[in-house]
Amino acid sequence: MPVTTSKALDPWPVVRPGDRAHPVGTLQHLLNEHGHDLDVDASFGPLTEAAVRATQRDFDLEVDGVVGPRTWGAIVVTVRRGTRGHAVRGAQAELDTRVDVDLVVDGVFGPRTEAAVREFQTALSAFGVLVDGVVGPVTWRAMVSGMVSH
Repeated sequence: MPVTTSKALDPWPVVRPGDRAHPVGTLQHLLNEHGHDLDVDASFGPLTEAAVRATQRDFDLEVDGVVGPRTWGAIVVTVRRGTRGHAVRGAQAELDTRVDVDLVVDGVFGPRTEAAVREFQTALSAFGVLVDGVVGPVTWRAMVSGMVSH
């Protein structure tokens, strides 16, 4: 499993209107976790931009429609075994492209999802990532920045 060669975790990516593909789908899952009803199509169109702006207002952030480190930091939701919902779907979709564990993106954080999280975290242990099976801010950041892929 290749890992980036930098000594630190990659930064949060900047995602803006017009972007397509990774990590826009994950962004859409996380926005849905915060009460929006977006199609997860990995396309940052007008509906995604409106949801980003509304969420930035909700978290008292600069409302610019651009998702940078402050917005990512506000919208990530810690998920662990037993958690259900849109944030779990986002984590599962990320993990499905990053580790060799066959995951169903169903929004249920069960033993297979936990195993995939641990495998992903193990690949990042050289960066000081704790292998705990929990998707918290550090693991989210590593996933959305694209640090590991199989």
